[in-house]
Amino acid sequence: MIVRFLIDEFQRGEFDYRVSHEGLDLFADAGLASLPACLLAALDGLGQDALAAEVAFKGVVSGTYPLDSIAAMPEPIAEHARNTTEAIEELLRQSAA
Repeated sequence: MIVRFLIDEFQRGEFDYRVSHEGLDLFADAGLASLPACLLAALDGLGQDALAAEVAFKGVVSGTYPLDSIAAMPEPIAEHARNTTEAIEELLRQSAA
């Protein structure tokens, strides 16, 4: 099974996440201090059926990763998610101007 990690920053430096599968929320948490912390917390709640996770930050999907990759490299995956979201947000600002 491939799950989705939906991560948001609701205040500067305060993050929340939801884990879903096929549109159904499985579990969530809020008040985490960083994007990598959300990735690791989301991993902790998964059962044995999950093999990979699609990572989305602020509604922008940055990639699908095997769970062991997320566990081994949460910081680079979080940085990629942030950079992807910032690039898309910049494109949206430019197209609105």
